[in-house]
Amino acid sequence: MSHAGHVSLGQLKVMSAIERCRTAALGGHVERCESCAHLRISYNSCRNRHCPKCQAGAAKQWLGDRQAELLPVPYFHVVFTLPRPIADIAYQNNAVVYDLLLKVAAETLITIAADPKHLGARIGLTAVLHTWGSALTHHPHAHIIVPGGGVSPDGQHWIACRPRFFLYVGVLSRLFRRLFLEGLTAAYQVGRLKFFDDQAALAEPARFKAYVAALRKVEWVVYAKRPFGGPDAVLAYLSRYTHRIAIANSRLVAFDGERVTFKWKDYRAKGDARYKLMTLDTDEFIRRFLIHVLPDGFHRIRHYGLFANANRANNIALVRRLLGVSAPATASRASDDAETRREDEHWNACPCCGRRMVTIETFEPGGQPRFWPVPSIGLDSS
Repeated sequence: MSHAGHVSLGQLKVMSAIERCRTAALGGHVERCESCAHLRISYNSCRNRHCPKCQAGAAKQWLGDRQAELLPVPYFHVVFTLPRPIADIAYQNNAVVYDLLLKVAAETLITIAADPKHLGARIGLTAVLHTWGSALTHHPHAHIIVPGGGVSPDGQHWIACRPRFFLYVGVLSRLFRRLFLEGLTAAYQVGRLKFFDDQAALAEPARFKAYVAALRKVEWVVYAKRPFGGPDAVLAYLSRYTHRIAIANSRLVAFDGERVTFKWKDYRAKGDARYKLMTLDTDEFIRRFLIHVLPDGFHRIRHYGLFANANRANNIALVRRLLGVSAPATASRASDDAETRREDEHWNACPCCGRRMVTIETFEPGGQPRFWPVPSIGLDSS
């Protein structure tokens, strides 16, 4: 199906934020070296969650919180992917369908894990929504990180899963398909789904019913990866995935004023042949980037089950007690904080002499600083 729709107000806001990020339009401050008096202008960030330059700080804070919650058990990584016909509906109804994807994926894992025929335990999990493929195509899927075990129904024991195995993906896939199509049909029946352009026919109940019926006959992809090597590997994964956007600046290769060239990974190929370059007209590149802008207020990182926000701290304390382990030492956190401060000081080091840079002036959005760095002038040797 074609994805050539109009640009929404939210997409325009994202483009405006990215264009203004770290420019005089957002204001900033001037830093001067305490030793050699070198000056440097630093413009403010837009802090938009879709901006490729503004996610490092948010990810660092989020990871610090998650590190304190890690459990000394194996962790598994499960991916739930929507089939293409559902992805097409999601393109025009992203808030409804993306929300349904995360909730149903979590419900599927929690339901199967609670079944005594499988694990028979209450589990916790963290879900992260991604909407893109490597070539910026529309590919909605949920990455889920889940500990390998859960709390017994009576709350008295930790029930571990089998080594290197969590739950059967075939069972997960079938329940995921059924629950999702039930939820999608319910949303349709109360008028929460809208169809236009090449999907306009789905507004007719008979056509929508037939569309859904066909999807009950195909396999839905649920993929369980090998368990992580340990808590550090879990954090390394989360640092790459939680605050990732559709394309990072590091993947951009060239721009000639009319076309953009970027790196992408072709998962159908093997070895080094996977890594390729793609060149798109600027309009098409921007269109592909904008289809991954999420609705305002949509939470793409969510916690369910034992990790649900309302009672997460108490549940994690319970699990640690059942496992016979203590919470991370406060001293360790203090050490981490000290290390962070050292990193921040290093970040503000003078590029000329390595001494500390201090802020001497701030200026408002659209304004200009009074102090400007003086460009160095080379000596003419002729």
